[in-house]
Amino acid sequence: MSTSPTTHAGALATPAPVLSFSPVVLPVPGRPVDLQVRVSVPATGTGLPVLLLSHGHGPSNNLSSLNGYAPLANFWAAHGFVVVQPTHLTSRTLTHLVAGAPGAPDFWRSRAEDMTHILDRLDIIERTVPQLAGRIDPAKVALVGHSLGGFTAALLLGAGINDPDTGNVVHLVEPRIKAGVLLAAPGRGGHALNGPMAEQWPIIGAVDFSTMTAPALVVAGDKDDPRHFTDMGPDWHADPYTLAPGPKTLFTMFDAEHGLGGIAGYDAAETTDENPERVAALARLTAAYLHTQLHPGAPTWQAECEALTTGPHPIGRVQSK
Repeated sequence: MSTSPTTHAGALATPAPVLSFSPVVLPVPGRPVDLQVRVSVPATGTGLPVLLLSHGHGPSNNLSSLNGYAPLANFWAAHGFVVVQPTHLTSRTLTHLVAGAPGAPDFWRSRAEDMTHILDRLDIIERTVPQLAGRIDPAKVALVGHSLGGFTAALLLGAGINDPDTGNVVHLVEPRIKAGVLLAAPGRGGHALNGPMAEQWPIIGAVDFSTMTAPALVVAGDKDDPRHFTDMGPDWHADPYTLAPGPKTLFTMFDAEHGLGGIAGYDAAETTDENPERVAALARLTAAYLHTQLHPGAPTWQAECEALTTGPHPIGRVQSK
């Protein structure tokens, strides 16, 4: 019987030391450059679920790559997940190599396909990463995406997208992904997409959330004003909850801006709302949500949700449908 490094079935894993290995290089036919991923795993435990992490765009030269999001990736790995982080073709680390490639600059299709390629090659990842062989449970797969990564996550969880080149609705749903978390993800298009960046990134408004049927936690900061895309205000980031069918949960994080306290990297200069306690709480909350989704009946989510959203100093509010 497989065991993960948990204290009991309803608890987050007791933190374990983390082994982080990168890059794992996965050749993908037709991709302008090989797909490179970082894999972070707890030093102990078997039957470990896989957690795919899709990075955002962002102003940094390096954090939007397999080298970003350490505050979340390290926590999740320490608590029993195998965290796999690809460098998508939108990464600034690749701009000089892929600027003229098909799909540039948003690479919306490629970003989603990266996750399918990873799941197709889990056996290669297991053989390549030291001390990982035989420890993954390939039937337990979850997904997290931040900002543009939230856009990518929506497609993998079932949202449709209107291909601007053909006018056809495309579905890139990945049925092996059981649940997801969308962090500060983009919202609706149409007349709402009226900010100065809307013309540069029209693909952002081409998503149809009505078919995003997979279970998902949508996290939106109540101070995350996306005025470069829309005049809707912070509510725009709640659209993946508002416009998608259940089961969905919305976590509105108090006083959080687009960086949600600093999830993209430790002490990142572009974090406008740096708050280590907020990042730690978000890491716990998201891990608990995914633990319960992958272990139905476990009280992990309920326990962490009550601990973080009740009492005299709640970090946010939760609603579900």
